[in-house]
Amino acid sequence: MTLAIVLAADAPAASLPTSSGERLVDRLTGQLHRAGADEVRHAADLDELAALVDAATGPVLVTGADLVAHTAVLRHLATSPVGPTVALVLTDPPGDGRTAVREERGQVVDAGPAERLDGGATGVFGGALRVGVDDLPSLAAAARAAAARVVPAGAASAGPAVDRLFAGLTGLGALTFAQRVRLLVAHRVADPAGLAAAEAAVAAVDEDRAELRLSVKERDDFFTTFFVSTWSPYVTKASARLGLGPTAVTMISVAFAVAAAVLFGVGGRPALVVGAVLLYLGFVLDCVDGQVARYTRHFSAWGGWLDTMADRAKEYVVYAGLGYGATQAGFRYGWALAIAAITLQTVRHMTDTWYGVLHDEAARRPKSVGTAGGGIGDKLNAASNRVQADTGSVSYWLKRTVVFPIGERWALIALTVALFGPLVSLYAVLAWGVLAFAYTGALRTLRARWMRVPVLDTVDATLHRDDGPLARLLPAFRPAGPLALAIVAALGPAALLLAALLSLDGGGAEGLRWAVPVALVVLLAGGLGAGTAHTGPLDWLVPAALRAGEFLFAVAVGVVGDVPPWLVFGYVFVLTLHHYDLTARLEKRQVAPPLHDATLGWDGRSVLLALAAIAGIAGIGMATLGTYLLMVFVGSVALAWVVLPARAARASVGLAGAGGRSPG
Repeated sequence: MTLAIVLAADAPAASLPTSSGERLVDRLTGQLHRAGADEVRHAADLDELAALVDAATGPVLVTGADLVAHTAVLRHLATSPVGPTVALVLTDPPGDGRTAVREERGQVVDAGPAERLDGGATGVFGGALRVGVDDLPSLAAAARAAAARVVPAGAASAGPAVDRLFAGLTGLGALTFAQRVRLLVAHRVADPAGLAAAEAAVAAVDEDRAELRLSVKERDDFFTTFFVSTWSPYVTKASARLGLGPTAVTMISVAFAVAAAVLFGVGGRPALVVGAVLLYLGFVLDCVDGQVARYTRHFSAWGGWLDTMADRAKEYVVYAGLGYGATQAGFRYGWALAIAAITLQTVRHMTDTWYGVLHDEAARRPKSVGTAGGGIGDKLNAASNRVQADTGSVSYWLKRTVVFPIGERWALIALTVALFGPLVSLYAVLAWGVLAFAYTGALRTLRARWMRVPVLDTVDATLHRDDGPLARLLPAFRPAGPLALAIVAALGPAALLLAALLSLDGGGAEGLRWAVPVALVVLLAGGLGAGTAHTGPLDWLVPAALRAGEFLFAVAVGVVGDVPPWLVFGYVFVLTLHHYDLTARLEKRQVAPPLHDATLGWDGRSVLLALAAIAGIAGIGMATLGTYLLMVFVGSVALAWVVLPARAARASVGLAGAGGRSPG
């Protein structure tokens, strides 16, 4: 249940008559109801607001009584998926004691008088915020402190009550995200002239058309911006009219990608061209599902998780189609290229995810940034910020394109497979992917060393390392550090794989079976870092290094054990599902999968594969373990998204029923 509170204190505009004749505060009340609030209450002062917050059991919307805005602005605030606590931020000049805001990466990192921000303000508080359940105690405390004019250092002790409340909340450390109005209109008013001007500005904008345009990401990659987003809103509008939700659009996109993969495997110019067209249309729908969610405001944890998982699964199914097609066309190592592509892309995604977490954490702790004394990292950071701010420039688009984002990957696959075939497409994906990995890896490493912000210590490191029972039992080897140990761990499997590949021309790699336990021992060295502190400036790379080590070991076992390459690809694909499940939950701030312990950890899985290889049944072992992990993944998904929510809903209904019965 969402409670909305209109704070009328220090808001003389509340009683101003609007163009429709009703008071501004009454119009706000109706808008809040239409924005999704289940109950709207008025608070005459901050103490009354604190009392209402104390009794709240769900998220709370708070707005001053001086806000003139499209209803969509309040609806977007109420339904924003970026975080539990979100504040409206405007570009209006600060004045009349209103709170200025400084934001980084969408997070409010400072709020207070404009003078204190000393030119660092990026906006001004818009007089409305949504506060998540976990932050309600802080909201109540901030309200009481603001009522008593006791505010955190640097916050305003004067000005409208809602501004003092917001400054106090951020001063207490509540993680708050910024919500911009972009194409919509929102203004705070103080007199009849300001009210009339704001109402005219609201009336001048077609609310539905603006919402449709807002469904497109504000900043996207080159191919998506110019070859998808120019017409995808029409598909979004049609999908909404047909009643297709984001999940339905996602599943249609998956069907298109699977059909494209099948056609890539079939081969022949007509099939390849049709497959390329289907792949492009599938990517369009991949963009549309998010646009439908933003346009209809239908967000859910399940939808966000499914979108992340479907994106990766579609791409890797396409790799499988390309690998099969290249093999059928007579190239011996078609599947090998597909395995290389899925391994490279998964490790890249792991680094992308954790680098994003690094930047978010740096934004929350801006004072820790730059403590390394500047240098090349400082210069790279400043240069990157300048390029990002120069939206639309050649350097801006080059920076966004060189990293080989999803739109460019799908465009490259579609073009190369239609013109040249699956083999050239796989080579192109690998070549650009390696260059992008080298470019981003080098620059991010330099910038991370400059930022010196640890991130793995802010989460469950054991979970995101994916350590199993064996790694947890190993003693901690602190002198080397977890990243050095993870890199060393990956070198053993890499050496075994290289030796196995070189021996193929000499008659086979079966003779290297003795080297499997040696590579396993080296791999398990990564477990020596499980019990160490992950506080180094580059320790965000540890999960990616461990993924690389496990994947390389599985592939090496497959080569040594003469496992069919399609089976090796399938096993790696199942591993990626497990690892993307973890990263999706990290991005969506969710707990561990229900059956995570049953996945055995990277160490446990590798030991089982090694035993199968030593016993001469590597293929059987890989197929059995892959099937088991797939069953665990499906069971975990069913538990997390069906069984446990249904059980919680029944328990909630039961508690409500028990609470509603009168004593007998």
